[in-house]
Amino acid sequence: MPAQHTRRAVLSSSLALAGTGLLAAYAGRGAAADRSSALSHPAPSGPAAPEGYVSPDGPEVAAAERRRGAGPLREVTLTATPSRLDLGGGRTVSSWAYGGALPGQEVRVTAGDTLALTLANHLPQTTSLHGHGLSLRNDMDGVPGLTQRAIEAGADFTYRFTVPRPGTHWLHPHSGVQLDRGLYAPLIVEDPREPLAYDREWVVVLDDWVDGVDGSTPDAVLRELTGGHGHSGHAMPAAPAAEEGDGGPPRMLRGATSELLGGNAGNVDYPYYLVNGRTAEDPSVYTARPGDRIRLRIINAGGDTAFRVALGGHRMTVTHTDGFPVRHATTDTLLLGMGERYDVLVTAEDGVFPLTALAEGKKASAMAVLRTGGGAAPGASVRPKELDGERVTADRLSPDASVALPAREPDRTVRFRLTGSMRAYDWAFDRKPYAPGQRHPVKAGERVRLEFHNQTAMWHPIHLHGHTFSLGGGARGARKDTAIVLPRHTLTVDFDADNPGLWMLHCHNLYHAEAGMMTVLGYLR
Repeated sequence: MPAQHTRRAVLSSSLALAGTGLLAAYAGRGAAADRSSALSHPAPSGPAAPEGYVSPDGPEVAAAERRRGAGPLREVTLTATPSRLDLGGGRTVSSWAYGGALPGQEVRVTAGDTLALTLANHLPQTTSLHGHGLSLRNDMDGVPGLTQRAIEAGADFTYRFTVPRPGTHWLHPHSGVQLDRGLYAPLIVEDPREPLAYDREWVVVLDDWVDGVDGSTPDAVLRELTGGHGHSGHAMPAAPAAEEGDGGPPRMLRGATSELLGGNAGNVDYPYYLVNGRTAEDPSVYTARPGDRIRLRIINAGGDTAFRVALGGHRMTVTHTDGFPVRHATTDTLLLGMGERYDVLVTAEDGVFPLTALAEGKKASAMAVLRTGGGAAPGASVRPKELDGERVTADRLSPDASVALPAREPDRTVRFRLTGSMRAYDWAFDRKPYAPGQRHPVKAGERVRLEFHNQTAMWHPIHLHGHTFSLGGGARGARKDTAIVLPRHTLTVDFDADNPGLWMLHCHNLYHAEAGMMTVLGYLR
């Protein structure tokens, strides 16, 4: 059962411990603590930046981190390890996970804290850890071959950085297709001046699952989709034969369509879909009282699936997207692409209610249960009417005034064509598969406009590391770090270049990214 946070408990601690013993925290300040951490865990630096560009560990990056300040030190350890995972209903699979739990242990800190997050690698491969949605220092971004060396099997590394802003985020590897195993965990950054009034928190993590089912692995899925030819430039070492088996049955999905997604819904035929690590046949249950005001923090940690989410018998009030507050909007259902997050408020009714996550276009769903009273649990195939009700999309949301970008004309416009096809599985930006030396230049202090022209028949959730952007160009759109680009459509976003370094820009469909749909924005020196 997932950790359940009352409002009092959330406010009383800046680091929540959910009883697994994986997390330890203490507070500390001063240069001595900084020097101690730097000496015990030197940064595994990546390749040197090309001449004229800021290096991930350069003085510009250090100066930007000093400007963020250094609050109380919070120490956390996550262990990436082979694990047997119970998906519910008698389904147990062999996979990899953080601390043997699915999702991994929630990490909870307060905005302004300095987080020292040690990843211990007990896997048979190298790995890494990326803080999705965080505007952190570049050499802590967790991209092997770009911002750091990969963490070797049997080694550990401490990611140390200031956490500047509150929000709902998550942790996952940026190494090959490891994300499509069980390697993900929520990262919740509390607001010390939280303006929302609510009684409880429910962190909801959505996932599509293939690893360990009938011999399947994400590596085998990638080989099937690409014909054995990935282009990402990531190191993708094969797992030992005992891990991979024969690769399992075919997993290429054909005929999945969605009007909401503009056509083809996805590429991978997943056998299971999960909410908080459980299938709909044996769901996770969240217990509250009638009348409780509950904040749901919803995270799509899937590899290839958009989820349409609704809570039966309830309307939802959207308060945040990708960690940033928006003007409140009421809705029946939400659509989340991979990597997106939404925070919503609901007032709990009396009874038992399905929180259904429809695998959009894939004729399957996942479910958790909200229980506030007596009654039988809903069946696994229940489809609440709210799934077909009013829907709020990101382009219809407006930023809260406190986080709206100041009005400003762009200093630079960078245009990308999203290219590729399902047949060739040659996804890329501008028909150029990713290589670590790619650079699209920007300068510190610029307002940068990015234009994404999707020339493909697929939708793509595009994610920018280290920054957030305003949707639609200008300053009126919601602040996000991940946004859906529909097929044959153009998405325009603006961001302020205020975090120097080398930053990944990629499709958060894991298999599209590993096929080549990744590139780099590089700050000029």
